[in-house]
Amino acid sequence: MKHFIRLNDLNIQDVQAIFRLADEFRAGKHRGCLQDGTIALFFPESSIRTRITYERGIYLMGGQSVLFPPSSLDKKEDVGDVVAYLSNWVSGIVVRHKNIALLDKMANNKMIPVINAMTDVNHPCEMLSDVYALSKIFPDVSKLKILFVGACGNIALAWKEAAALFGFELTQSCPPKYAMDGVENIPDLKQAAVGKDVICTDSLSADKLPDFAGYQITPEIMQSSGCKLLNPCPPFYRGEEVSAEVVQDDRYGFVGYDFKSRNISQTESISC
Repeated sequence: MKHFIRLNDLNIQDVQAIFRLADEFRAGKHRGCLQDGTIALFFPESSIRTRITYERGIYLMGGQSVLFPPSSLDKKEDVGDVVAYLSNWVSGIVVRHKNIALLDKMANNKMIPVINAMTDVNHPCEMLSDVYALSKIFPDVSKLKILFVGACGNIALAWKEAAALFGFELTQSCPPKYAMDGVENIPDLKQAAVGKDVICTDSLSADKLPDFAGYQITPEIMQSSGCKLLNPCPPFYRGEEVSAEVVQDDRYGFVGYDFKSRNISQTESISC
């Protein structure tokens, strides 16, 4: 049994095995592999993409999902006791909760695996999904040059974890006070974008928007940089971190929808 709380819980061999399984599943294998097993999901009502991917995946593997709000874990009962009870009825637990320390406590059990579906400091499954999608487009993801545009937060830190695991080059572009430790930050967005293969973004809270007024990804940025793909983290907001034009016009490499669906196989391979 293995938990998945952080991307660095895995090594590159683990990831390659996961990607092979994903390929096989997409080819029609392993359907029904859960054999009527049950997975407990802890998701807020606002979750759309992450929740539906888990529910559909569980269904396609022959399992049943039972949904709870994350707040049901925030009570006096020790979370280890909650997991011990759940182990009588479920084969695994998928949790979206702000506090990663709570997930660590849940993962102390030796009965059922716990999977992190997002916390305030990381989003490991999203990173696996994105890098898997990139691997279907680029022959060698370790040679990629990726630019993250946005503030230090769970998505930024998740890309940092992914860069350490997969070996690609990661650069950030943001005002200096929002920079990640240990990642090169180039505050000039136009300069930072030059020569990058992929640009990634994250949405911004209202209080940060004024500081990021000059960091919107526009057709000009995509054209002048020579960047091939734009992958904004959902939910993205047109007119804030990305312009409506780059989302609507195929010339600018927007792949946001395809990265969350089965359509990646239809994308032509791109040489680095």
